[in-house]
Amino acid sequence: MVKIAYFDCFSGICGDMILGAFIDLGLESSFLKKELEKLNLSGYNFDVKKATINQITAVDVYITVNEEQHHRSLGDITTLIDGSTLDRDVKELSKKIFIKLAQAESKIHNIKIDDVHFHEVGAVDSIIDIVGAVIGLKKLGISDVFCSHLPLGSGFVNCAHGVLPVPAPATVELLKDVPVYSTDRKQELVTPTGAAIITTFAKQFGDMPHMKIDKIGYGAGKTKSVYPNLLRVFLGSLESND
Repeated sequence: MVKIAYFDCFSGICGDMILGAFIDLGLESSFLKKELEKLNLSGYNFDVKKATINQITAVDVYITVNEEQHHRSLGDITTLIDGSTLDRDVKELSKKIFIKLAQAESKIHNIKIDDVHFHEVGAVDSIIDIVGAVIGLKKLGISDVFCSHLPLGSGFVNCAHGVLPVPAPATVELLKDVPVYSTDRKQELVTPTGAAIITTFAKQFGDMPHMKIDKIGYGAGKTKSVYPNLLRVFLGSLESND
């Protein structure tokens, strides 16, 4: 039986929301931490807590950097992943996501892909989010991913490049050919990392396929909102035509 996942992104998507939803679906946080230790990456804490958002229980993942980090290029991150003892499939899919993210940044900033640097806290968040999401996908045995249309926020966001419009230019670049819709929410709903992960994972964007649901997982977002800042992931199997 083919196991599938449907990502219901009514409130957007980012890396730690994906990790939270996967843990809520049954991915053991202790297993995830042990796998992530296979990377030669230090200076961070990985914490998992339960959260209640709009009366819905979810898993909230916190990644905090506790040591000074240097900026990392795509080559640095590729070397880090290749030098780890992670499974080959995890390495290849993780690198594919990073390459996609770097290609978007390269185009937006008009620089060579090898000159793209991941500035935010030495790319620790992105490394943990991306590699962790791939580990979760494999461990949960998910063969195919489907995803809802993606909501886009508005306003501006501060980052290493200065003040940028929301959705961020790299996010928009990654979401080419993906069905999206605008909202009146003055916040970033889809991050570049979230966009890179879901556009690599997803086989199709749109309505939920005919499926039998086994589990539902909720991953918590960090931004305070009157809306439920959650990612909901349905895990199950495609409904048989028999």
